Amino acid sequence: MEKSALQKARMGYVPKLPEALKGLVKVKEGEPTQSVDNQEEIRQLFPNTYGMPVVEFEPSDTENAEQMNVGVILSGGQAPGGHNVITGLYDTIKKMNPANKLYGFILGPGGLVDHKYVEITGDFIDDYRNTGGFDMIGSGRTKLEKVEQFEKGLEIIRELGIKALVIIGGDDSNTNACVLAEYYAAKNYGVQVIGCPKTIDGDLKNAQIETSFGFDTATKTYSELIGNIERDCNSARKYWHFIKLMGRSASHIALECALQCQPNICLVSEEVKVKNMTLNQIVEQICEVISYRAARGDNFGVILIPEGLIEFIPSIGKLIEELNELLASHGDDYKSLDPAAQREYILAHLSEESRQTFSTLPANVARQLSLDRDPHGNVQVSLIETEKLLSDMCEAKLAQWKEEGKYVGKFAALHHFFGYEGRCAAPSNFDADYCYALGTSAAHLIANGKTGYMAIVKDTTKPTDQWKAGGVPITMMMNIERRNGENKPVIRKALVELDGKPFKELEKNRDKWAKDTCYVYPGPIQYWGPAEVCDMTTRTLALEQE
Repeated sequence: MEKSALQKARMGYVPKLPEALKGLVKVKEGEPTQSVDNQEEIRQLFPNTYGMPVVEFEPSDTENAEQMNVGVILSGGQAPGGHNVITGLYDTIKKMNPANKLYGFILGPGGLVDHKYVEITGDFIDDYRNTGGFDMIGSGRTKLEKVEQFEKGLEIIRELGIKALVIIGGDDSNTNACVLAEYYAAKNYGVQVIGCPKTIDGDLKNAQIETSFGFDTATKTYSELIGNIERDCNSARKYWHFIKLMGRSASHIALECALQCQPNICLVSEEVKVKNMTLNQIVEQICEVISYRAARGDNFGVILIPEGLIEFIPSIGKLIEELNELLASHGDDYKSLDPAAQREYILAHLSEESRQTFSTLPANVARQLSLDRDPHGNVQVSLIETEKLLSDMCEAKLAQWKEEGKYVGKFAALHHFFGYEGRCAAPSNFDADYCYALGTSAAHLIANGKTGYMAIVKDTTKPTDQWKAGGVPITMMMNIERRNGENKPVIRKALVELDGKPFKELEKNRDKWAKDTCYVYPGPIQYWGPAEVCDMTTRTLALEQE
C-alpha cells in the first residue's frame, strides 16, 4: 500500500493512554442503573442486560492472561479514529495473551452473517495505525435484529472460537449490539458483545459519553474548509455562501463549526423546532441579515445549515411522521405507481394540515421526502438540497423587497455541502488517543466478563493520563421511539441543548457575527507542535466541561 509522507510519519505516533489503562487493570463497579425512559418496557425487553452498574477501570496487580479470541465490526458511516479503536483492541488483547486472536468482519455486520472475515495480524494492522477511514475491514449498514442473523453469526463465532464481539458504531448500531448481547445472554451462549461510541454527528453522547469519536476530527476538517471559504468571501466580497453540514438528527456539527469560525449566520435545527418556525420565517431572518449587510456595502456572507434542518421545521416534521407511517404500512402499493400517481396517492392519504404543507413544497423537495428511507427508516435528508432551497427562497424574497424599496444590494449565492470530506480524515491527536483508549477499554470489558456494555472514556478535557476509562450498560441510554411504524427500543439521540453553554455562546455572539465580519480561519489540523494547538478539544467539549 502506497503511503504519503504524512501517513508514514503518523504511523510512528504512539497514542497516549489514561494512567488506569497503562498496566494491569481491575474493575470498580458503581450503583445499578436504569434506562433514561420507559424503564419497565426496556427492563422487560432486556431482562438479562438491564440494571447493570457503570464500571470504571483502576490499576491492578493481578494479571488476566486468559486466552480469548475477539471479533470486531465497523458499522454505519465512517468516522476518523475507527482504525485506532481496532489497534487499541488488538494491542491490548495481545498484551494480555500473545495467543489471543482478533478477527475483523468484512463490510460491517453483514460480514458476521455472511461469514466474511480476516484475521488481523501485527503486519496487517501496522499499515492502519493513526489513519482515517474504515478501509482496514470496511463498514456496512446491515441491521442485526433478526434471530436467524444472530444464529448465523453464532456459527462463525463458534468456528473461530470467538469469546466476544466489539461493534463500533453510532446509536442505531449500538442499539443492535445491545439486542445481540441480550439474545446471546438469554440463550447462555457465552458470547459477549461490547459497543464503542462512533459518529461524527456528535449525537451519541450523554452523562456517561462525553463525545463520540470522529466528531473532533470532522469538525476541525470542516472548520478549515469553512475558514478558507470565509477568507475567500472576505476577499471577493460578492457572494453569499450557503454551506450545508452533516448532522441529520442534531446540529452539533454546525454549532461547533460556528464556534470555531464565527460565520454570519448559523441555523440550529433544535431552535427552529422549539420556536415553531416556518420555512418562510427562516428565510425572512436570513434576508434581514443580508439586507442589513448590503446597506453597509457588504454584499457577502457565510451561512451554516445543518443537514437535518428541514425535518425540524414543525410542519414539515409532522408531514414526515405521517409519510413514515404511510410508507411503513403501504410502501409496496406506493412503489408500484408512477411519480405523478405517487404524489396523488400521498395527497389522498395525508391529514389536511400535512396535505397543505406537502402541496406547497417545491416539487423536488416533496419528491425527496416521499422517496425510500435509509436502513433505519429515516428520510434521506442528505439528498435534499436544503442550501439551494434556502438560497432560492432568499433570492425571491430579496427581489420582492427590492421592488418594494426595502432592499438595495446585490445577491449572488454559492452552495456547498461538507459531508464526506470529513468522515475519513486522518484523526486528530485527540481522536487518535481517545479511540485507542476506547479499544483498550473494550478489551478490558471483555476480560472482565462484561456484555451489553459500551466502552467509555471521561474527563477528556484534562491531560490524557488523567482521563477515566470504563464501561456503561447500553440499556442505560435507551428509550422507546416510533420507527418504521413500530415502537422500538433505541438509544436516545443527544440533540443540541438550547440552555447548554455551547449554544449560549453562539446566542451571545450571533448579532455581532451577523452584522460585522468576524471570521476566524482555523487552518488545518496540527499533529506536531505545542499541546495547546495539537491536543486541543472541540469548543463544544471545552464549554460543556468548564
